[in-house]
Amino acid sequence: MAFEYIKALHIIFVVTWFAGLFYIVRLFIYQTEALERPEPEKAILKPQLDLMANRLWNIITWPSAVLTLIFGTWVLLYRPAYLQLPFMHAKLGFVALLYAYHIRCHFLYKALQKGQAKWSSSKLRLWNEGATLLLFAIVFLIVLKSLLNMFWGMLGLVLLAVSLMLATKWYKKVREGN
Repeated sequence: MAFEYIKALHIIFVVTWFAGLFYIVRLFIYQTEALERPEPEKAILKPQLDLMANRLWNIITWPSAVLTLIFGTWVLLYRPAYLQLPFMHAKLGFVALLYAYHIRCHFLYKALQKGQAKWSSSKLRLWNEGATLLLFAIVFLIVLKSLLNMFWGMLGLVLLAVSLMLATKWYKKVREGN
C-alpha cells in the first residue's frame, strides 16, 4: 500500500511541476513585453510580473521539481525492476531533457529578474511548447510501455511539434495584425 502513496505523490508533484513550467514561460513572455513598454506602464508592470514569477518559481516550480525527483527515485528504489524495462530508459531520457529545460528556464528567470530579456517574446512562445512536447512523450511512454508504439508516438510528437510551431507563427501574425 505504501508504494501506491509514493507513486501518487510522484504524480501529484509531476503535475504541479508542469503547471509551474507552463505558467512561468508565459510570465517570461509578459516580462519581456513589459520591458518594451513605455514608462509609467513599464514601472507598474515589471515589479508585479517579477513578484508573480518569483513566487511561482520559488514556491511552486522548484519545490515540485525537487519533490518529483525524490518521489520518482523512491518509486524506482521500491521497484528496481522498472529499470530493466526499455521504455523506462526512454522515459528517463525525456525526464533528463525536462530537467535541462527547467535549468534553462532558471537562467531565463534570473536574467528577467534583473531586467534583462535574453530572448524575444516570439522565441519564448516557441520555447513554451518544449514542456508540452516533453509531457506528451513522457505520458505516452508511461501509458503505452512500449518502444514499438513509441515510434508511432514519436512520429505523432513530431507532427504535434510542427503543428504547435505553425500555430505559434499564425498567432504571431494575428497578434501583430491587431
